Formats: sequence, C-alpha cells, structure tokens
Amino acid sequence: MTAAALPARRATWFSWLLLLLGAFGFAAVWVLASLYTGRQLGWMAVLGALDIAWMLRLGGWRPGLGRLLAGVAATAAIVIASNWFIAATQLGGMLGLDPWDSAMRLGWHHAWILVTLANHTMDAVWIGAGLLVAAWLSR
Repeated sequence: MTAAALPARRATWFSWLLLLLGAFGFAAVWVLASLYTGRQLGWMAVLGALDIAWMLRLGGWRPGLGRLLAGVAATAAIVIASNWFIAATQLGGMLGLDPWDSAMRLGWHHAWILVTLANHTMDAVWIGAGLLVAAWLSR
C-alpha cells in the first residue's frame, strides 16, 4: 500500500504537540541565527513555512481548510515570536536583562516600533512570501 493510498487520520494531541514543537523550535533557530548574524533574516519565514507544512503532514492532518489555516497561523506565530524575541533580546542586552525577562517586559507598542525599524522592505516581502508558501503547501 502506498503512502497516497493511506487514509489521513484526524489530528490528535500528538499532531498538535508536533505542530507546537515545530513552530517554537523553528522560532528559536530563527532568533539564534538572527542574533548571530546581526540581521533580521526575513527569508527564514519561507523556511519556517516549509517546516510547518512538513510538521502538518507528519502529524497526519487531513488536507483541507483546517490544515491550511493551521499552517498559516503557525507560520504567523513563528514570525511574531521570532521578531518579538529578537527585539527583546537586543534591547535586554543593553539593559542587563536576560532574554526571557526582556521579552516579558516588552510592550506591544514598543515591540512594534522596534520591529518596524529593524525590518526592511525585503524582510516584509519574505514574510509575505512565507505566509503564501504556508498556505500553498499546507492545503
């Protein structure tokens, strides 16, 4: 029996756990790579979309609107969490805070200002492309 002939099963708790681990794990990789290079690395959104699409398929999510929405939402969560922790870590380093304390103290308005100042037009294009890739591959 081929993989295409196997029926897709309903998303279980393991499927959700795999999706969450994939999203948070990739966000951590993005933050570390960004802090190492000193750049925002917006193109990582496309790689995050590929990772999420793979996690959805490994988790046995049924094709359709639910999987598409889960893929786009998880990719958006990766983008938001990565940009939040990049800004918080860079700001917290100057203030003598560790990354977690800085991220918990960073407000929405301040984070928005820092993220818009740090991201360039191409970063926004890459993030948009990542969301489109997530929608296309997660369907």
